[in-house]
Amino acid sequence: MSQPLILASGSASRHRLLEAAGVEIVIDKPSVDESAVKESLAAEGASVRDAAIALAEVKARQIALRRPDALVLGADQMLDCDEQWLDKPGTAEAVADHLRLLAGKSHRLTSAAVICQGNQRVWHSSEEAWLAMRPLSPEFIAGYVAAYGEAVCSSVGGYHLEAAGAQLFTRVTGDHFVVQGLPLLAILGFLRDRGMLPA
Repeated sequence: MSQPLILASGSASRHRLLEAAGVEIVIDKPSVDESAVKESLAAEGASVRDAAIALAEVKARQIALRRPDALVLGADQMLDCDEQWLDKPGTAEAVADHLRLLAGKSHRLTSAAVICQGNQRVWHSSEEAWLAMRPLSPEFIAGYVAAYGEAVCSSVGGYHLEAAGAQLFTRVTGDHFVVQGLPLLAILGFLRDRGMLPA
């Protein structure tokens, strides 16, 4: 790449996905009150897709204003189940609460990415995946949380599909990169179009 992409995110998963795909990145984590932004968007009646894009743009724009010559990637992921938005659990106890809510149901993950340069949004994409979680016994949830709760408390839904979280599901419809937090293939296409990756 002629110049690194600035990743406006502290997400280890997004960092890992981009680097594994051969994208040179520099991390510059924004300081955004995501809960306040989501609360405002929900009050305005925003769709899940629009909320994910708006959050990704807030993150990218904040860093891009400090680095006006760089391309800055912001990303966000939203989970909705029965029209209820779930945030990152934050604690192992909240992971258990989320699993009890999601068990036996299907939910949607929407991953959005926005690239800004200076004060301009130059590109965006969003994609969805649907996940059917099997019914979970109280004993399974307790064992899962004891083994993995701390590791997944910063992940929307309280699971890592690429790890033991696979045990939670009967069906996944959509791109696994989207489940992990990025519309990665679309991002790679944009970078090729800009000459930042080989075509």
